[in-house]
Amino acid sequence: MSDCEILLNLMQSPKDLFISVIVPCYNEEQVIEHTYQRIVKTLQGFPARGYELIFINDGSKDNTLSSLKRLAALDSNVKVLAFSRNFGHQPAVSAGIEMCEGDVAIIIDADLQDPPELFPEMIKIHLEENANVVYAVRKERKGESLFKLFTAKLFYRLINNLSDVKLPVDTGDFRLIDRMVIDTFKKLPEKNKYIRGLISWIGYKQVPVYYVREERFAGETKYPLSKMMKFATTSLLYFSKKPLKLAMTMGFLSIVVGLFLAAWVITGIIFRPNTIVSGWASSVIAIIFFGGVQLLTIGVMGEYLGNIFDEIKNRPEYIIHEKINF
Repeated sequence: MSDCEILLNLMQSPKDLFISVIVPCYNEEQVIEHTYQRIVKTLQGFPARGYELIFINDGSKDNTLSSLKRLAALDSNVKVLAFSRNFGHQPAVSAGIEMCEGDVAIIIDADLQDPPELFPEMIKIHLEENANVVYAVRKERKGESLFKLFTAKLFYRLINNLSDVKLPVDTGDFRLIDRMVIDTFKKLPEKNKYIRGLISWIGYKQVPVYYVREERFAGETKYPLSKMMKFATTSLLYFSKKPLKLAMTMGFLSIVVGLFLAAWVITGIIFRPNTIVSGWASSVIAIIFFGGVQLLTIGVMGEYLGNIFDEIKNRPEYIIHEKINF
């Protein structure tokens, strides 16, 4: 029995699903029409009440917005949000969640590394297991460098060990969330969101589905090393106070090391006065060690204060310049 036939049997209920698909886009003109075609082809096999495709143009500098307007003119199920500038991937996903009308919403990137053909399996799990979240776990990542694979594995395990909330490893934003999670998410006031972490924090029943991540269909990655580092910093600082505790621990250890260093210098002066060059060891070691600890501690505290500063300004997470088909 095919996935669609299984779904047809499952969907014999008083209320059929209305499905929202949220697609953040930044400079995706080479792939956006292929993305649309594959999503629509998959959705048309669903025994659902209806669907909407919400494309968020995140300040693209190419012809992505023109392509989206053309698709919206041909298909009323296509809805477009155009930002006034590039605000980033996470604000784009947030905007889609805020605006979607579906009983469930599926978040997927436009680059086709995450396959729309997985939608039936995700909805099947949602219905059969009464799951509020179905998150996609990458068994394999094709077309990515060893450096990217290594740093990705390191990042997911580091954030999981440091976070106050258990986060699934090897997952991105590709997931299904139901209306309960959508409505709860919309109540969260943060501006700098780490969405996959927030959805884990929300709780409810969350179930994995496993898949192989493909290479990009076309175009270039929108997450160079600089953006990856910023994303990792945001996710770490917003979901853990452990860096502050680590800084405090290092401060305490520096005091202990300083006491041992002082004892070593004093005993040297008393018992080995001829072998001690006055001041060189204690000065150099103390300056390097304590200076490093202080700078690290100040840096960690500065990052947290910077996040507080961003939040208390209470600026909008994004600015919508244009809405189409809403």
